Amino acid sequence: NFGVDLPFYCFLRFDDLKEGDVVRHDGKRSDGYLEHIFKHAAKELFGMDVKEITYKALKNKDFQEVTLEKDGETVLRFAAAYGFRNIQNMVLKLKKGKFLYHFVEVLACPGGCLNGKGQAQTEDGKPDRALLAQMEEVYTAIPVRLPETNLHVQKMYQDWLEGMDSKKVQDTLHTTYSAVNQTTSSLDIKW
Repeated sequence: NFGVDLPFYCFLRFDDLKEGDVVRHDGKRSDGYLEHIFKHAAKELFGMDVKEITYKALKNKDFQEVTLEKDGETVLRFAAAYGFRNIQNMVLKLKKGKFLYHFVEVLACPGGCLNGKGQAQTEDGKPDRALLAQMEEVYTAIPVRLPETNLHVQKMYQDWLEGMDSKKVQDTLHTTYSAVNQTTSSLDIKW
C-alpha cells in the first residue's frame, strides 16, 4: 500500500466540468494507473521524480515490468499483466511465493483496454491495428490531470475525509490483507 487512494476517485461527482473538459491519467495508453502509481510511489517513498517510465517485456508483450533503482538496488518492481494467460501465470507464481512485485496492473484484454473485444476489430474479429493506433493517438492528445492536483479531490479529502493522513482516510480507502484458511470445495478454480 503506497498511500495512493485511486478507487476513491471513481466516486466523485464533478458537476462543474464543462463539455470538452476531458482529462486522463498519466500514461501513454488507456490502461490502468500503473504509471501514475509508480511515479507517485517513487516520489513519496524514495524522493525520486520519475519523468519517463520504461517497460521491459518479459515472456511476451502483454507481461511487462517496470523497476526503480536507487543506489544500485531495485526498490520498486511493478508489472502489467494483460490477458488471461498472463493472469493465470501470475496467480501460479503468487501461490508458489515466486512473484516479487510490489504492484501489478491486471487487465483481462491482451494488449490492454483499447484492444478489448468491444473495441478495435475488423469485421472478421481480428485486431484492427490501424484503428487501434488511431485510438491511442487520440487518447494521448487528451491533457493529463493528475488526480492529486484535482481541486474536487482535494476538497473531498479536506471536507469529507478530514485531511490526507487522517484516520478516516486509513479506514475508508486503505486495505490490509491477511491469510485466508483454504477449504476444499468442488467450486475451487484450478489455475
